[in-house]
Amino acid sequence: MAQQQRQRGRIQLAPENHISAEQYAAARSARRGFIRAALGGAAAAGGALLGGAAAAQPAVEIRPGASNGLGAPVVANGYGMPSKHEASVIRRISPGLTRTDQSSVSFTPLQSLFGIITPSGVHFERHHSGAPEIDPEQHRLMIHGLVRRPLILTMNDLMRYPSVSRIHFIECGANSGMEWGNVATPSVQYTHGMLACSEFTGVPLSTVLDEAGIDRAKSKYILAEGACGSHLTRTVPIAMALDDVLLVYGQNGEMLRPENGYPLRLLVPGVQGVSSVKWLRRIEVGDAPWNTREESLHYIDLMPDGTHRQYTWVQEVKSVITSPSGGQKLLDRGYYEVTGLAWSGRGRIRRVDVSADGGRNWRTARLQQPVLPKALTRFRIDWSWDGSPALLQSRAVDETGHVQPTINQLRAVRGSRSIYHNNKIHTWRLAASGEVSNVQLG
Repeated sequence: MAQQQRQRGRIQLAPENHISAEQYAAARSARRGFIRAALGGAAAAGGALLGGAAAAQPAVEIRPGASNGLGAPVVANGYGMPSKHEASVIRRISPGLTRTDQSSVSFTPLQSLFGIITPSGVHFERHHSGAPEIDPEQHRLMIHGLVRRPLILTMNDLMRYPSVSRIHFIECGANSGMEWGNVATPSVQYTHGMLACSEFTGVPLSTVLDEAGIDRAKSKYILAEGACGSHLTRTVPIAMALDDVLLVYGQNGEMLRPENGYPLRLLVPGVQGVSSVKWLRRIEVGDAPWNTREESLHYIDLMPDGTHRQYTWVQEVKSVITSPSGGQKLLDRGYYEVTGLAWSGRGRIRRVDVSADGGRNWRTARLQQPVLPKALTRFRIDWSWDGSPALLQSRAVDETGHVQPTINQLRAVRGSRSIYHNNKIHTWRLAASGEVSNVQLG
């Protein structure tokens, strides 16, 4: 049946995006009642982010392709796959960051995702020596060091412990690293895509450490080691280990994927991703940091006075607008919902402000529930584009009062030779043509 539709705005998505401009417009038109109300209220209030409305669009006839016949059969004895029309929603590799196929990074398509959960199949990857193939029946986890009863546990042993499921983000310490050097990568997939958020299932590490009988008087740190070819190892403070650290075997309702650590990984919530060691095989309890390769030569901060800040665990408060974002194009003036993600390794997000003029004026966005500690939070705000150039920014504040800084504020403390831990306010430049690109403002 033909249906009259009003369209307030359209976005031409970047090449890696997953839906057409027509599909995007159809989804927008379904919200026409809410949009009219939002625009009407904004016109009365004179909001900084809201302006005039767009003109009506021609009638559209909706006729699904399978409406006159049988569709595909039920999938039997198979694993469900996305639609063929979503084939561009994939992890992507940046050639500039690839040393070898095994020591590389792939980026999450943040611009194509909804809500806060990252599908396991597009969770970013960071490997130092490739993803090993591990038989869970043969895998063992050893707990030793300053403990009274060293343990060697099978996967069956671990899965008999009482389990918990929690939603947390994982962010690589090098996420947004190219932005330190004023490298304008084209899309949010490349600026912020070393980031994902999942529901993880596993055993609290504290439960296993209690069974091993750690020496609480002497124990200060643990060392986690993976079963990959690089034997990646990371030091974690005992206070974290006894708090919310998990021994994880499940992700988003199923077993971990091989690239995400199957059959067992450590999860250290809110801490740079390298500490959440994949393919976990050993935990040693000790009284001092181990100063291993990945914490002496990499994942360190070069400070202005020339010293290295060696142990930077917490990922500080951060946010980014995912739509509209780099590589996309606004095709019409009128209403848009600006949306993005915010997160903090210190806890919950308390507020996100959005600016369309490069930070001169700010409005507070809506936070989509749930708002969880050390998890991604989706924010949204109504905006009507009048066709003028704009500078879109988001600024997050966490529950501890930490505020996301500008790049100049960050450089005043950290200098200009950093690679890791860039949580600056990000800017997308919207041109009068509707094209969105990556720029950097102080």
